[in-house]
Amino acid sequence: MTKLQIILYISLSITLLHCSKEDYEPIPQNVSIYEEGEELLTGPLGVNVTNNTAFGRQIDGLTFQQQALFGTGNSLFNQSWVSSPASTTARDGLGPTFNARACNTCHFKDGRGEPLQNGMISNGFLMRVSLAGQNANGDAIAVPEYGTQIQDRSNNGIPFEAKVNVTYQVIPGSYPDGNTYALQKPIYTFQEEQFGSLSGVQKSPRVAQQTIGLGLISALPDFEIIQFEDINDSDNNGISGRANFVYNYETNTTQLGKYGWKANAPTLKQQVASAFHGDMGLTNSIFMEENCPSPQQDCIDAPNGGSPEVTNDQLDRVLFYQAHLAVPNRRNFKDENVLKGKVLFNTLNCIGCHTINQTTGTTAPSALLKNITIKPYSDFLLHDMGNDLADNRTDFLATGNEWRTQPLWGIGLIPAVNNHSNLLHDGRARTIEEAILWHGGEADAIKQNFKNLPLDERHQVIDFVNSL
Repeated sequence: MTKLQIILYISLSITLLHCSKEDYEPIPQNVSIYEEGEELLTGPLGVNVTNNTAFGRQIDGLTFQQQALFGTGNSLFNQSWVSSPASTTARDGLGPTFNARACNTCHFKDGRGEPLQNGMISNGFLMRVSLAGQNANGDAIAVPEYGTQIQDRSNNGIPFEAKVNVTYQVIPGSYPDGNTYALQKPIYTFQEEQFGSLSGVQKSPRVAQQTIGLGLISALPDFEIIQFEDINDSDNNGISGRANFVYNYETNTTQLGKYGWKANAPTLKQQVASAFHGDMGLTNSIFMEENCPSPQQDCIDAPNGGSPEVTNDQLDRVLFYQAHLAVPNRRNFKDENVLKGKVLFNTLNCIGCHTINQTTGTTAPSALLKNITIKPYSDFLLHDMGNDLADNRTDFLATGNEWRTQPLWGIGLIPAVNNHSNLLHDGRARTIEEAILWHGGEADAIKQNFKNLPLDERHQVIDFVNSL
């Protein structure tokens, strides 16, 4: 707290002593002060790490046996899988078509993938595709020759499915104070389609997210997410988030979606199993069929690495590892500009979607994750983000304009971990500022109010977000 803030607080307190009950007014909430423990985004489970290993640390308190399980899960997460047949039978079965050879290809150092750059294979980018409509489970309708995801790599002698290219359109803009900015809009095209034209299919570009805090999200009871729903915007604040209810392929039931850009995975296990299957072409107990849509005959005829290729033991170890990655504590949380930025963040009502103070329940991947109050800066609900960010592709209840609120914890450490600062679902935003300026739909009024702030206050908002 600065000297000016201390003087203001004492002055207000003395004034209140001389006020009657009728004259009482609460202390203004726009006084930027540090709140005890606000830097602890996951209570006692956070870590104070700021280097390139910041997303790869385990939570404190694991037993020796759990540490060993975490370590083997980490090894499996980082290992490269190979095609079959191979002498290394514990990690064969890659493909036959795929996007990555290892989990850490997309989530390097448990962090964020890179956006696609024209003429280059990106680490951490993929393209979802589908036909209009939904299947009986509510999921997207697969493109008959390609499935629901374009595999741009393949084993020797087997055709990849297609290549995705991108060009960027520069969109200039300016603030009311005259300062200018430039956004880059990606335009995606398909090339070298091996099994027919992809013209006209629905497509959704995705960049891999950092994998911290996933076990805590898993431990959130449904009501901790559903409580923020306001489907009809009954409070008239312009925000009307809603939950996505999706298909659980393990239990054959419909459940609340928690994971992914569209909240289209109900459990961490299904999220991990889906990545093994869709990104690396590895079968597992949830997704047993080879990812080889007809007429990909060479893919269908290729040898596999067993059934399933990822054993339940391997899946459980990766799952444990992912569930127990720690969230870094905040940095610079007492900096004056950060504290002022926190007030502005709340005043603008960014907190209306990027919410805090949810509490995990008693059902969790381990006892350490139970009954923890967390500050993910996300309500995990779907929100209409406007036409500029729309992929025009449905995903269970999610429309083409809707995206799950991205948790902001760790956002300021992405440059340290992954050597870039690209944000949003396809990495188009090169900075936090650009990510804010892409917001539309339910967040359009908030964005406009941000643009109307003086330059120093805009920087304070960004400084606060960088501290998370």
